[in-house]
This record gives sequence, C-alpha cells and structure tokens, in this order.
Amino acid sequence: MELLTNELVQELLAVDQPLCLSLYMPTHRRHPENLQDSILFKNLVQQMEDSLLQKYSAAEAQKHLEPIKALVADRDLWNHTSDGLAVFSAEGIFKVVELHTSVEELAMVADSFHTKPLRKYLQSGDHFHVLGITLHDIRLFEGNRRSLYEVELDADIPKTIIEALGGDAEVKHSTLANHGGTRGDRTPMFHGYGGKKEETEKETESFFRAVAAAIEQHYSKPSGWPLILAALPEHHNLFHKVNKNPLLISKGIHINPWSVTPEKLATMAWEIMEPEYNLKLANLLDRFEQERAKGKGSDDYKEIAVAAVEGRVDTLIVEADRIIAVRITNLVTGNTQKKDLTNPRVDDLLDDMGELVTKMGGQVMVFPPAKMPSETGLAAIFRY
Repeated sequence: MELLTNELVQELLAVDQPLCLSLYMPTHRRHPENLQDSILFKNLVQQMEDSLLQKYSAAEAQKHLEPIKALVADRDLWNHTSDGLAVFSAEGIFKVVELHTSVEELAMVADSFHTKPLRKYLQSGDHFHVLGITLHDIRLFEGNRRSLYEVELDADIPKTIIEALGGDAEVKHSTLANHGGTRGDRTPMFHGYGGKKEETEKETESFFRAVAAAIEQHYSKPSGWPLILAALPEHHNLFHKVNKNPLLISKGIHINPWSVTPEKLATMAWEIMEPEYNLKLANLLDRFEQERAKGKGSDDYKEIAVAAVEGRVDTLIVEADRIIAVRITNLVTGNTQKKDLTNPRVDDLLDDMGELVTKMGGQVMVFPPAKMPSETGLAAIFRY
C-alpha cells in the first residue's frame, strides 16, 4: 500500500483516461472487526460493475475490474488495514492507498479519479505533525483533532544521533549509555571520554539540525502541515535555534515524548492546534464574506464553475463528505448539467471543481459542514 501525499494526488489528477475507477471504504485495525472489510469491498466492487454494465459489455467490465477484484484474495492487505482504504485503477495506473482516517464508502466510475476525500485529508486545517525528540532518537506522528498515528520514517531520515553523525558518535554514545544513558528524561553522564560537555553539546546541535532539515524536506513541505515539537523543556530553545522550517510553530509540548501515550500526546497537541485551526478558518470565512460583498465571491455552483474554467478562482471552499450530482459539461464555457451518479461518466461536482481549481493554481479547502459559510456545499473567492 502507498502512503497519501500531495505528490500522489497530483499523479492521480494528471491521469487522462476515459475510464477511472475510484473506491473508498472504512477499514478496521483489529480482528475480528476487520473480517467484515473484505465483504464491504466486494459489495463496492459490485456497485462498480453495475455502473460499468450501463455502457460496456460484460467482458469489457470484467477486464476493467480485474486488477481491483484481485485484491479480494490478498490476505496480507486485509490483515494489515488501518482506518481507511482507497483504490484507484485505470489503464496504466493502479494505486492502493492506506488512510489513517475513516472515510465514507464510495464506488465511483467516471472519466477522472475521485480525489476529494484525499484532498480533504491533506488540505483540512486541523492536520499537523508532532516531532518527538530526545538527545539520541526521534519519532514523528501525524494527526488531527481526533487521533495521532506514528509515521514510519523514510530511509533518508536520521532516526538516531548515530545515524546523523556517524561512527564517532556511536562510540561516544555507547559509552554514555553505559554510564546512565540518554533516553527519556535522565540526565546524561559524560563519563568515559573526558567529560567533553561542549563537544557533546555541539553533537546534539548537529543532530537537531539534521533532523529539522530532514523533517522539513520529507514531511513538512509535501504536506504543508504545521509541526509541533515535543521534547524536554531544555531542548526546545536549541531545536528552534537550528530549525529553518517555517511550519514549526512557536508553542510546543514540554515533556519527554516517550513518557506519555500517543493518546495523551494527541490531546496535548490539539490543545496547541485548536486555537490556530479556529483562527485560520475564521480568517478565511471573513475574507470570503468581504470579497463576496465586493462581487468577488460566490456560493452559486454555476457561477463558480464558469470562474473555475476561466482560472479566476483563487480559493475554493468545499463541504466535506457532500456529493453533488452535477457535471461540468463544457470546460471552455463552464456549463453544467445535473446527472445521475450511476452514469459511468459522472463524478461529484465538488470533486471535479476541486481538481479544476487545483490545476489552475488555486487553493482548495475542505471544511466540516458546521463551518461552511453557505448551504450550497461550496464557496469561492475570485481573483478578479
């Protein structure tokens, strides 16, 4: 399975095929609950088949569904699920994506991939990373207001001070560990190599600098999510000193990150993030109302569709988990028409609109229903 990244979404958006199959479903982490996952998957595949048979022969439908149907027998997949699963299939491309959040079940056959749930996850303002760091190793988590999950770090990320600084550090920190250790909140004892405190502090600074740069490059830049530091109080100043990541927020969690459960860490992180999240949403909604009053904003999908194809949408706000069975029938004029979602050429209007705005260089934000500035399911701020 692949991890969800902005690069993956862009790859899906770039696919130009007449037939794209998209499947989303909630899954379960533990037995016996996960036994029902493959059954739901089969039901969703059947929905796809029913849609395909409206336009294609039975043999053609089976050909298109063959890669997806093969997953039914993949025991490794169903024994190692997280909270959600997404599958995308078209000629020349097949993606199975693990999701760390539950999603609404959906089986969509259309002329483009349905990516709104992925963009909802990546673009929602309540997502963040938490970096836990001690004097000798790190852990990275991704989360939102509801949960926090540890990230399996890329091979290029230095996970320990030994990986960051090499063999010389290995000798010193092996000696250090034999005289009191560095893990947790214990005070390191600099026995065995002359008590060179200044040299050790320089190594710590180098370690923090390497970690800060790697996390920015591999996680903060691709996701755009804020980063919260979880470390002992005495380590925060040094990390902020060497950090160049603009997404690291000033407030942090002043605790040994190994001394609390992920659930507790999630609670502490959201206490920091919630005011930032609410302020971000409030500022965007205020901006929308101001621009609408000047004729540069709208919540009418027909007007927004015309602006989207003309490249005039600066920011599009769409409602999470809402489906609007309307198709943009002309990518030059922006004309729209209500359609049946079971038609194998029809996707959700909000998904299509989000893809179009993204391709035109605009920003798309996915809001929970309670935070939406309108009842139409979308709102837009125009460039002009």
